[in-house]
Amino acid sequence: MNSTEDEICSSNLANEETPSHSAADGKKAGGWRAIKYILGNESFEKLASMSLVSNITVYLRTEYNMGGILLINVVNIWSGSSNVASLAGAYISDAYLGRFRTLLFGSLASLLGMGTMTLTVVIPQLQPSKCTGESNCPQPQSWQLGFLFAGLALLAIGAGGIRPCNIAFGADQFNTRTDKGRAQLESFFNWWYFSFTVALLIALTAVVYVQTNISWVLGFAVPTACLGLSLCIFLLGRKTYICKKPQGSIFVDMAKVLAAACRKRRQTLGPNWEQPSYDPSPEESEPGVVKLTRTYRFRFLDKAALIIDPNELDGQGMSKNGWRLCSVQQVEQFKCLIGILPVWITGIACFIAMDQQTTFGVLQAIQMNKSIGPHFEIPPGWMTLFSMVSLSIWIFIYERIYIPQVRKIIKKDKRLTVQQRISTGIIMSILCMLVAGIVERKRRESALSQGSYESPVTVALLLPQFVLSGMVEAFAAVAVLEFLTTQMPESMRTVAGAIFFLSLSIASYIGSFLVNMIHLITRKNGKSPWLGGHDLNKNRLENYYYIIAAVGAANFVYFNFFACHYVKKVDLCGDGREIQLENPAAHH
Repeated sequence: MNSTEDEICSSNLANEETPSHSAADGKKAGGWRAIKYILGNESFEKLASMSLVSNITVYLRTEYNMGGILLINVVNIWSGSSNVASLAGAYISDAYLGRFRTLLFGSLASLLGMGTMTLTVVIPQLQPSKCTGESNCPQPQSWQLGFLFAGLALLAIGAGGIRPCNIAFGADQFNTRTDKGRAQLESFFNWWYFSFTVALLIALTAVVYVQTNISWVLGFAVPTACLGLSLCIFLLGRKTYICKKPQGSIFVDMAKVLAAACRKRRQTLGPNWEQPSYDPSPEESEPGVVKLTRTYRFRFLDKAALIIDPNELDGQGMSKNGWRLCSVQQVEQFKCLIGILPVWITGIACFIAMDQQTTFGVLQAIQMNKSIGPHFEIPPGWMTLFSMVSLSIWIFIYERIYIPQVRKIIKKDKRLTVQQRISTGIIMSILCMLVAGIVERKRRESALSQGSYESPVTVALLLPQFVLSGMVEAFAAVAVLEFLTTQMPESMRTVAGAIFFLSLSIASYIGSFLVNMIHLITRKNGKSPWLGGHDLNKNRLENYYYIIAAVGAANFVYFNFFACHYVKKVDLCGDGREIQLENPAAHH
C-alpha cells in the first residue's frame, strides 16, 4: 500500500501520510495485528444482524399480527432497501469518508436500529394486542408501525455502511504486491468466511430458538449486546488499522462518461480510432491501477474520450473539464459495467425464487406440524438453515470430491463453467417453485380437510424446497458473483459487490410488486384473492409459486439464447495489468 494513500487510524483520524509503524506503541500497523479486531467485529455484527433477518417474518406475524400482503411488503422492501443502501455506502466510502469511518457510522446506525427493535418487544404499548382466535387479530396502529419502521430504517442504513466495506477494509491491511501479503490475504478470506459461517449457525439455531420458544425480549437483547460488543472491539483496534484515504467514487466517473458522450453524440467515429483521444498513462502514484485495452463494443461511449478542441486540454495535457472530456480508461470502465448487465438480469430472476423461502416458505412452516416428539417444536425460522446446509454440502462435494476425481481421470482441472452453473441454477429455481407449489397444495388441502389453522402435515415436507433454494444460491448466486468480480478490473471490485447487492435488492422489490399485483388482480369481482390475509388456508399460494416458476422458465430461455453470449473469459496479459474484456459477440 502506498504511503501517500494510507494512514494509521488514530483517535483523531488525522489525514497525514502513513508512518511505517503505529505512533502509539512502535509496532507495525496492519496485518494480523489489525485483522483480529476486524474479524471479532465482523463475527458479532453478523451474529446480531442474521438473528433478526432470519426470523423477521415470524416476528412480524406473531407479534405485530401482520397479514400476508403487508408482511411480505415490509420484509421485501426492508431487505431491498438494505441492499440498495450498500450502493450509497460504497459511494460515500470511496468519495468522502473512507472505509473506517463508513464502517464506524454503519455500526452505530445498526446498534441504534437493533436497540429500537428491542424496545418494540420491551414496551408492550409499541405492539398491537394479541390475537383472540386466528381470525380476530388487531392490526398495528400507524404510530406503532412508525416506531417499528424507524428501527428497520436504521438497520438498513447500518447495513449500507457495513456490507460494502467490511471485507475490503480487511484486505487493506495486507500488502498484496508481495507473495507474503497475497498469501495472508487468502488466509484472511478463509478466516472471514469461517467466522461468518459460525456466526450464522449460532444466529440460525440458538438465537432463533430463544426468540421463538423462550422470549423475544431476550432474543432481541442478545443481538443488541452483540452489536455493542462488535463496536467496542472495532474501536479497540483503531490504532492498529491501515486506512486508505478516499480516492473518489467510480460512480461519478461513469456519470461523466455518459454526460460527455451525450454532449458529443453528433461526432462521427472512425473504424480504428483515427481521431485523437484522451488517453493519459496511469499515474505513477497509483501503480495498482489496471490499464484496460480499448474495445469495439458500445462504440457510442468512445465519443466521451474524443478531443474535438485542443482547448479541452490544459498546459500539462490534462482534461480541463471531466464532464466534457473523459479518459479512455474511464470509458472502458463504464463499458465493463454495461457488459455485465445481461447476465446480471439473469441473476435477478434467480434471486426472486430464492427470496420466496425466507417469506412465504417460513409462513408455510408456521401453519404446519412442527413437533418432533412430545416436547420439542422446530422454530419456523430454522427452515432457512437447511438452505445454507445444502449450499455448504454442495461446495464441499464440488471442491473436495468432484474436482479431485476429475483431475485424476483427465489429468487436469475441469471445473463447471460459469454458463453451466448459471443454467443449472435457473433450472433449480424452477424446480424449487414447482416443488413449493405442490407441497403448499398438499398442506392447504390437509388443513382444510381437518378444519384447522395448522396442517397436520409435518414441516419436514418443506425440506426439498429449502434445499433447492440453497442449490440455487450454490450454483446461480455464486456464479453470478464470480462473473461480476472477474469481469471488473481490480479498481472496480467494490462496484462489483455493490452491483451484486443491487440485484438482490431489485429481486426483493420485484417480488413485492408481483405479490401486490396478483392480490389486486385476483380479488376482482368479489373473488377470494390468491394472496393476502392472516391465514394461508384461505389463499392459493401454490398458484403464485407456479407464476414464479414461469418467470424462471422465461429466464432460462433468455439466458441460453441471449445473455450467455456475454459470459466471456477475462485474460490477464503480461504482468496482469492489461485485461482484455472484448465481447466475442460484439462484432456479429
